[in-house]
Amino acid sequence: MNHEEWTAAQSETTVTVDGHELSVAYYEGGPDDGSDADTLVFLHGVPTWSYLWRRIAPAFEDDYRVIVPDLVGYGNSDRRDGFDRSIRAQEAMLGALLDDLGETAVTLVAHDIGGGAALRFAASAPDRVNRLVASNVVCYDSWPVEFISGLGLPETAELDDEELEGKLDFAFAEGTYGEADPEFVAGMKAPWLRADGKRALARAAVATNTNHTTEIDYGAIDADVLCLWSGDDVLQPLEYGERLAEDLGGRVVELDEAYHWVVEDRPEGYREALAAFLAETGGSGGES
Repeated sequence: MNHEEWTAAQSETTVTVDGHELSVAYYEGGPDDGSDADTLVFLHGVPTWSYLWRRIAPAFEDDYRVIVPDLVGYGNSDRRDGFDRSIRAQEAMLGALLDDLGETAVTLVAHDIGGGAALRFAASAPDRVNRLVASNVVCYDSWPVEFISGLGLPETAELDDEELEGKLDFAFAEGTYGEADPEFVAGMKAPWLRADGKRALARAAVATNTNHTTEIDYGAIDADVLCLWSGDDVLQPLEYGERLAEDLGGRVVELDEAYHWVVEDRPEGYREALAAFLAETGGSGGES
């Protein structure tokens, strides 16, 4: 599925965050037999959008309801000025979205700052998170990273198109393990290459705030936890996944030959490990 097809398959709703009514675009799938399936919610990070999960989430639609939102400020969700893009705000968006979609308790599968939002939500509403899969997530004091911090400078909004695309190519084409899939690179870049993209990217980058993960009460998290982590990520190193697993009573599955974009670098291994964890913790497995 290319990024245009993914966009066409998205639905949209409106949630209220900090008094702002914000549109949220999300991909949804699930069994068509009317069964009361468990729900998996996939959360992306910065500077990606829900298309990051193109090779993962659809593989579980036969057995689960899958919900894959664009964080506010990202992808096809609301990107206008005047509201917070931090993971504190993304946590609030997540709760409002789940309320809107009639979900009380779910499994969260998260990457990067989506993981920070997932950890905050799991700590503040432990009864609403049955399982948590953390993949190269921001946590503790692991972030922000220099590349993203640099995008939060005012100069980002003033880059010419060629300079912006060069930075995005560095992040996505050079950031994958081995030769990058052109569909992945084009899809990740597409939202930021729109007319409002430079400003939206700067706003998203400047909203990164280490305090929002250092203040989490990790001991309040009561979910089954899997840290499904790439072993070669220099942005969110494996030792943070190991620390999370120790603190939360979970375990680590390390995927080698993968950098930060672990779901793109090792999709088959990721699907297999996720399906096994879901089966072990009381759910049925998705296709791998």
